[in-house]
Amino acid sequence: MNDRPLVGGIEAGGTKIVCAAGTGPGDLSRAVFPSGSDPDAVLSAVTDWFREEETRRGPLHAIGIGSFGPVDLDPASPTYGFITSTPKTGWRNTDILGTVRRAFPALPVAFDTDVNAAALGEQRWGAAAGLDDFVYITIGTGIGAGVMAGGRLVHGLVHPEMGHIRIPRIPGDAFEGVCPFHGDCWEGLCSGPAMKARTGTPAEEISPDSSAWRFETRYVALALANIVCALSPRRIILGGSVPNGGLLGIERFFGMVRAEVRDVLDGYIVSPALEEGLDGYIVPPSLGADAGVCGALALALDEVEK
Repeated sequence: MNDRPLVGGIEAGGTKIVCAAGTGPGDLSRAVFPSGSDPDAVLSAVTDWFREEETRRGPLHAIGIGSFGPVDLDPASPTYGFITSTPKTGWRNTDILGTVRRAFPALPVAFDTDVNAAALGEQRWGAAAGLDDFVYITIGTGIGAGVMAGGRLVHGLVHPEMGHIRIPRIPGDAFEGVCPFHGDCWEGLCSGPAMKARTGTPAEEISPDSSAWRFETRYVALALANIVCALSPRRIILGGSVPNGGLLGIERFFGMVRAEVRDVLDGYIVSPALEEGLDGYIVPPSLGADAGVCGALALALDEVEK
């Protein structure tokens, strides 16, 4: 019998809010809400759903939130738990943590970035099991990265914003990028909206023969090579909607990215993982689309254990 406590998880993404109640990946009830542009209405629907789950399944012991950002993760800050300068303008300066705490004042509520939560979920139940040093990256509505080093999630000044690193442009590529802050940063060149802006077609509908995939996989490889050189992770987990490859297919997408990473690194870093073992080094998440919400459950379970 599963003796883990019942907890709630919220994965707040730029397109949708995924909620779950359960004890882990094999025990989940779920609900999905479009994130829209009215945070108050969406978060009200989210907290109402958790109350219904408590009526149906019993009391929650904690709630974990993994949120898109940027977010304020400094507990000493007056805006701790706020979504701050996000490109999703309706959600700027939204007190997502405070809203959930006010709805459930008796419960501990854990808070982190959506990608840090996904990284934690993959370490506990997925592709990073047994690893203390790895990076989880999502490429979808935006690009974000969760970093674990020495068994701890990395925060720092705020939190890593790898989606906005600058990468060299491919000669002949005149695409300006879509990031409202930086134009042609990694997110501006490779996110789902960037793929659509480049081709006029959603990423999942782009022809496998389109040159957009060549640009996409080369730019992703350039960014991953920077991450390998800067952080030396033992594994890179690549999630989100774009790496599913759409009509290209996930296997071909990962094959192209791995080949490009090998080419970009050009043998400089000597490791079997980067030579014969790239198939096991750059991998999709074992939890698939549930990595983020399972990670939010993991945040909540850790809060209970405290």
